Amino acid sequence: MSDTDTAKGVTGEDEVVDLCRELIRIDTSNYGDHSGPGERKAAEYVAEQLAEVGLEPKIFESHPGRASTVARIEGTDPSRPALLIHGHLDVVPANAADWTHHPPFSGEVADGCVWGRGAVDMKDMDAMTLAVVRDRLRSGRRPPRDIVVAFLADEEAGGTYGARHLVDNHRELFDGVTEGISEVGGFSFTVSEERRLYLIQTAEKGMHWMKLTVAGTAGHGSMIHRDNAITELSEAVARIGRHKFPVRVTKTTRAFLDELGDALGTQLDPEDMEATLKRLGGIAKLIGATLSNTANPTQLNAGYKVNVIPGEATAHVDGRFLPGYKEEFFADLDRILGPNVKREGTHSDKALETSFDGPLVEAMQSSLLAEDPTAKAIPYMLSGGTDAKSFDDLGIRGFGFAPLKLPPELDFAGMFHGVDERVPVEGLKFGVRVLDRFIDAS
Repeated sequence: MSDTDTAKGVTGEDEVVDLCRELIRIDTSNYGDHSGPGERKAAEYVAEQLAEVGLEPKIFESHPGRASTVARIEGTDPSRPALLIHGHLDVVPANAADWTHHPPFSGEVADGCVWGRGAVDMKDMDAMTLAVVRDRLRSGRRPPRDIVVAFLADEEAGGTYGARHLVDNHRELFDGVTEGISEVGGFSFTVSEERRLYLIQTAEKGMHWMKLTVAGTAGHGSMIHRDNAITELSEAVARIGRHKFPVRVTKTTRAFLDELGDALGTQLDPEDMEATLKRLGGIAKLIGATLSNTANPTQLNAGYKVNVIPGEATAHVDGRFLPGYKEEFFADLDRILGPNVKREGTHSDKALETSFDGPLVEAMQSSLLAEDPTAKAIPYMLSGGTDAKSFDDLGIRGFGFAPLKLPPELDFAGMFHGVDERVPVEGLKFGVRVLDRFIDAS
């Protein structure tokens, strides 16, 4: 942003789309290993945008190429606790051949949307945060309290090289921070012309990624083998993939169903999942997985030649457990797998759940209502996980609040890790206005 642009009164709304497009064009695909192509470049881009308006951002590289950017904005009242606004710069990989409209790293604007990998997960929020911060600093509007902005590496693989690295090695960056906001919350769900609900993420499931191993007897493929590792593992994988874990309603999900039921004028029964989910439309995918623990097989590996029975077979499973139901989850897993399957955790993290109350929640509601008279904020649980898990170790109370007003027909849940990912241009501009109000109200 040049001095000329500033003189012309360029606002956060004016530049949020370009910021989002530029971030999408930086390929920050996270393949789940030590590599992180593009993360350093993205961290440097963010640092340049922050430095341009007078901040002194720092880049932290936890491993070659794996970089995060952090800056602190001084508030007008140093006696107040600070607020953390964090987002991740990495994205899941995208196969361009699967995308039917625009290439995944093009950042093209078409049909009223910005298209590309990361458009909703979560370079939209990164762009909104940058736009708001830049606008406020250009116009000399300091926040009421200190704000720490963090743009992080590696969230899509558990945060080891991003949030976890900073929490373990640079916790002084977050001195005085008591609350934080980040992704997958604050988006709208249209009930009617008179009511639009905005889902605030106050809970998220825990994760346990695991490797399953079965040992058998190696031998010639032409022989009869009762001790076949692939057969044993396949049966276990099929059992776990088809298992229906029992419905367990946490306080967050109960509150969500009650609020949604009131808005719909009906009572929603979590025990009747089919009927309940039919009422949820496009957000059914997000909500359905928060009614129980889950375990989904994602990878299989065995053998090296068609006529050789291998001595070992392995599989990977993505397991998620509800707050308060971790022990039940593992007990169910071991019963389903049986004694011949070795289970080994590859990455684990805790479940989170906080209450839907306090001044920060009130600030969310008031800032949404100011921009959308039909708005009502309600709590919900995220079936996935975020970097809030790492910041929780510092006592930072986390919420998902990346405000977007969405068209009712948009399959928002399907955008996450999906093809043809996109975010409405007007949704980005709405988010900038809401976040700006939220900072003043918080």
